[in-house]
Amino acid sequence: MTLNQLAAFLATARTGSFTAAAGDLAISQASVSESIRRLEEELGMPLFTRGPRRVVLTAAGTALLPYAEQATAAADGGRQAVQALATLGTGVATFGMLRNADFYLLSDLVEQFLDRHPDLRVRMVGLNSVETAAAVAEGELEAGLVVLPIDDDGLTVTPLLRDEVRYVSADPARTRRPVSLEDFSRARLVLYDAHYGWRDPTRRQLLERAQLAGLKLAPWIEVEHVESALHLVSRGVGDTVVSGAVIASNRFPAELTSVRFADPLYDTIALVQRENAVLSPATSEFAQLARRMLLARRRSTGGVSGRRSARRG
Repeated sequence: MTLNQLAAFLATARTGSFTAAAGDLAISQASVSESIRRLEEELGMPLFTRGPRRVVLTAAGTALLPYAEQATAAADGGRQAVQALATLGTGVATFGMLRNADFYLLSDLVEQFLDRHPDLRVRMVGLNSVETAAAVAEGELEAGLVVLPIDDDGLTVTPLLRDEVRYVSADPARTRRPVSLEDFSRARLVLYDAHYGWRDPTRRQLLERAQLAGLKLAPWIEVEHVESALHLVSRGVGDTVVSGAVIASNRFPAELTSVRFADPLYDTIALVQRENAVLSPATSEFAQLARRMLLARRRSTGGVSGRRSARRG
């Protein structure tokens, strides 16, 4: 079954005539008839009832029709996408970005993208991973970067980078040794992403571990942004957890120390898009650039982001 055969089949179904189909396709009537004959021979059933004036779809032809339409439409879409990528003229890249993207050097992403494609536009939405995954699944965003775990129904998930999550305190005594889950459950915790609470992927991992150990986790203070949490920890209000990328950044307060968990904990950053969806050329190019930047970071850090954290406990 070839695309040419399906094109001849669809043109014949649409016009009701081998001759008219040949005219639409700019080929000979004999070529149309031969394509249909070979298709019927392969399928083992007639696709048309030949009448004196018109040909009419049989039950087999009617069953084949929607699949033939999908196959030829997919081929046309693929051809257009490749041709568009060759020029990448105009378009909009629609992409969901990590709330803490700047800590992964992704603040340069838009600038690099526009340097390469100055005529394209960018719509980059910063959301918690919970919302990014839902927006991609519902078609509101074409693709995005998330921290795992997420609810992945209807999504294709491609892990890109693993970043260790560490315990942070203003009191060096609390970071002299790896923190156990029991220690963590007793601490005065200042946690960020208050709106999403335990649905946030990092907090969700901690909650699942605590439940398996029969422990309860209850934050002392919840704020929305990681910078706010770090400010409060710097003032001795409580302790928090952040990724290695945050600790390695120049925005991490110098007076704070960090230590790993006794059972190491990691954020995994992944690219998500809808299953079986074809990204627009602009978004596809944007997603590939984001992927290359994160993979380059993974190579430079040996697979785990935030090596500076090791020098802080």
